[in-house]
Amino acid sequence: MLFASLIGTTIEFFDFYIYATAAVLVFPKLFFTSADPGTAVLQSLATFALAFIARPVGAAVFGHYGDRIGRKATLVAALLTMGLSTVAIGLLPTYDSIGILAPALLALCRFGQGLGLGGEWGGAVLLATENAPPGKRAWYGMFPQLGAPIGFFLSTGIFLLLTDTLGDEAFFAWGWRIPFVASAALVFVGLWVRLRINETPAFQRAIDQHERVRLPMLQVLRNHPGALVAGTFGALATFVLFYLMTVFALSWGTSKLGYTREQFLLLQLGSVVFFAITIPLSALFADRRGRRLAMILSTVAVIGFGIFFAPLFSTGSAWGTLLFLGLGLGIMGLTYGPLGTILAEMFPTAVRYTGASLAFNLAGILGASFAPWIATQLANRYGLAYVGYYLAAAGALTLIALLMVREGDSG
Repeated sequence: MLFASLIGTTIEFFDFYIYATAAVLVFPKLFFTSADPGTAVLQSLATFALAFIARPVGAAVFGHYGDRIGRKATLVAALLTMGLSTVAIGLLPTYDSIGILAPALLALCRFGQGLGLGGEWGGAVLLATENAPPGKRAWYGMFPQLGAPIGFFLSTGIFLLLTDTLGDEAFFAWGWRIPFVASAALVFVGLWVRLRINETPAFQRAIDQHERVRLPMLQVLRNHPGALVAGTFGALATFVLFYLMTVFALSWGTSKLGYTREQFLLLQLGSVVFFAITIPLSALFADRRGRRLAMILSTVAVIGFGIFFAPLFSTGSAWGTLLFLGLGLGIMGLTYGPLGTILAEMFPTAVRYTGASLAFNLAGILGASFAPWIATQLANRYGLAYVGYYLAAAGALTLIALLMVREGDSG
């Protein structure tokens, strides 16, 4: 069961991150034409943002069926949606072949990725937390969260391998397509695992006790608006931090700091280890001292990191950049470990899939969709320090939201 929750989010985040990497390194050259390379990057980042707009739609659609039909069937459908969209990206013709239709099809596939991930995350978290024994809900809930660093590690690793083995001509001609098409194999593995699991005990109790509602989305909006708002802003800083440390950092590092594509991907690959390590550490702390306290302390760390963002990212040395990336992603793990559990605990079983998914994915719109674009604009106009202030401001909003949340004990 824990492996089923982990393998699905690993595949989903792998698919999601290979797009994020390609949005910086590949798509500006192949899908967008502009005399100014910076403008092409911004156009590419706009399609990156599209998935975050699609994710709440996916949360509403898949959340409805997850709360009505069950976690298992819905997770299978979400994985298929994400997987097929990703493989399609790897088969798309470029701008030189079909003109303006190329970025339009790319945007459509990106929307499909967002739909799938919007339904995947909430179901994976519930698959873990609703099977957790007493006192270990955060520990169980962190397993799907581990899919994020593992997926990022795999996506960055494969792009690094392609960069190392292929020349630029081969990479841009066909090599970039390999991660997208190869994800089909991972999807088949995920489907095989998902089809073998059972329904969660909590959802089975909801069926037995006739607790299911006809329109979970309406119930969330009408009966739990406070939880939805608090959950959305409680996850805001997590999203801003992650996409500054990955997409924005990669773009800035390779365009302004003089790193090659291979050098910066290698630094990111090393730093993601800190992300993976701090997720279980924060989950252990959350089970012992409370999910709310764990999130509050990690959010304070986010604010502090934002204040020192510019000097840490401007050292001029590879070791300094590795420290910057490792520290930022380490703090990311501290916020991400308990996040799924605390969001799930905000909503009752009958609407939990919909509520937790909506909060998580609305936070994605506010905190991640345009974060790389906003950060790029701030850095170009005012300097890196203002990117840090942007992160600190997001952390302050998250801190306020968390202070209004009560520790959950939903079954």
